[in-house]
Amino acid sequence: MRRAPSTIALPGPDLDSRHDWQTLRTLLPYLWAWKWRVIFALFCMLAAKLGNVAVPLVFKDIIDTLVPTASAPLAGALVLVPLGLLAAYGALRFSTALFTELREFFFVRVTQRAVRTIALQVFEHLHQLSLRFHLERQTGGLTRDIERGTRSVAALISYTLYSILPTLIEISLVLVILITRYDASFMLITACTLTLYVTFTVIVTNWRIHLRREVNEIDSAANVRAIDSLINFETVKYFNNERWERDRYDEQMQKWETAQVKSQISLSWLNLGQSLIIAGGVSLMMWRAAVGVTEGRMTVGDIVLVNAFLIQLYMPLNHLGVLYREIRQALTDIERMFALLGKGREISDAADACDIAPGPCAVRFAQVDFFYDPERQILFDVDFTIAAGKTVAVVGHSGSGKSTLARLLFRFYDVSNGAIQINGTDLRQLRQGSVRAAIGIVPQDTVLFNDTIYYNIQYGRPLASREEVLAAARAAHIHTFIETLPDKYETRVGERGLKLSGGEKQRVAIARALLKNPPILIFDEATSALDSKTEKAIQAELEQAAVGRTTLIIAHRLSTVMNADEILVLDAGRIIERGSHPSLLAAGGRYAQMWQLQQDGIE
Repeated sequence: MRRAPSTIALPGPDLDSRHDWQTLRTLLPYLWAWKWRVIFALFCMLAAKLGNVAVPLVFKDIIDTLVPTASAPLAGALVLVPLGLLAAYGALRFSTALFTELREFFFVRVTQRAVRTIALQVFEHLHQLSLRFHLERQTGGLTRDIERGTRSVAALISYTLYSILPTLIEISLVLVILITRYDASFMLITACTLTLYVTFTVIVTNWRIHLRREVNEIDSAANVRAIDSLINFETVKYFNNERWERDRYDEQMQKWETAQVKSQISLSWLNLGQSLIIAGGVSLMMWRAAVGVTEGRMTVGDIVLVNAFLIQLYMPLNHLGVLYREIRQALTDIERMFALLGKGREISDAADACDIAPGPCAVRFAQVDFFYDPERQILFDVDFTIAAGKTVAVVGHSGSGKSTLARLLFRFYDVSNGAIQINGTDLRQLRQGSVRAAIGIVPQDTVLFNDTIYYNIQYGRPLASREEVLAAARAAHIHTFIETLPDKYETRVGERGLKLSGGEKQRVAIARALLKNPPILIFDEATSALDSKTEKAIQAELEQAAVGRTTLIIAHRLSTVMNADEILVLDAGRIIERGSHPSLLAAGGRYAQMWQLQQDGIE
């Protein structure tokens, strides 16, 4: 199987700096991966156009043969019609269709594979971009840009190779025939008409491009508002803001309507100008042909030939104008998608990155400083070690930087200073895929895929057997609940798992992490959405799952970390206390205060 290059040099994300030729050059490697199909398709295209141009020439000879002359009266004209001309006429007509369909047959896989490869590359690249990008992106606008971009890739390839090149070939062939068979005035009129038409089309279409960009930007903004509102359906209902959301959406749609009207009006003026140029060129050509016939320099067949060529030129020319507009619009649509491909990865594997060796893992945070923004530092000189098979808990108030530790361990971000090590090797020297394969997490905010419960649990290890999935569900104390559902494990959880309660979603997340069976576990407020009874039941399972694994527990409820080998108290990004549960209580510091408040039910 041929494959397009996996890495293609792309320009940066600045849309205004992109050029159309850059976009076309970006597409070429995807097409050239199927070069023999492309070459054969081009051959078929040329053969089809040769046959198409030859049809009027044969038709002229037939007309001239049928026209009565002094030596051959009309009554005998039919006898003089060579059967070969009729056969050639039919064969040429059929050959045009034959070679056109052959071109489509051989090139369709090239087009669809290019679309598939580009869409896959964008999809893969988006998953490789940093968490920072995905926190800042707008899902509705992003999905609309990708949708328009992939659709326009197929359109651009089709317009360029199926229409533009055949049209240019046909125009060139017609010009050659006109200049070799008739006086230069025919070629001059045709060339001037073509030049004027193309110049007018390019100038006006380029002027219209900003209108198209405005339509796209407004369309994406409207889609962002619609998606955001629908995702937060419950919140809209809670505050009875359906009318407010409708008005916000309509505000964008009014802008879209105005931009579309401007775009359509400008298109109408463009069409009128093109029609005027074509009409002038056709009139001049027919006048020259009529003069030639009256002067005896041209036959009736010649005027039929010129008229046929005019029709063949008129249609491609009219089509060429539409095609140019569509190509420019397609380029405008896909430039955003290519800009996404041009976005650099914030976190990349080092050239000599290696995998984590199988077996137990020790984790060390060595004097780690971190900030999302230089003006807002999150962690200050955080230093601790989780020995292989041991459990360390991090507690503290909201906003103290606890969950940031998990993000750094997953290498969603690189530390600003210091280092994070696994088995003594800096994370930056390890392959990201290897690191993340070695870590299982139960996050505080569990988001599920809009699929079945079974799928969401099996996502922890997609190749796991059904027995293993059910065992993980039992360990997370959710199997009994699932069995009470009408569709059991095939129950769909809805968008982001909205059909399940917070506790049910968290237990699915716990089952998913247990199924992954990694050497390192992270529980990030893993029982925060559970009631006290269920929390106690699952806590024992979590402690059992942590046996023999390197475990980091991030918690607010201190009752969940009592048995940890070491407890760290984090405050404003700094470790202010550390030790075991009894030693921290005996110290009478911040941890002891938090414990007392929670025991009294105040916090």
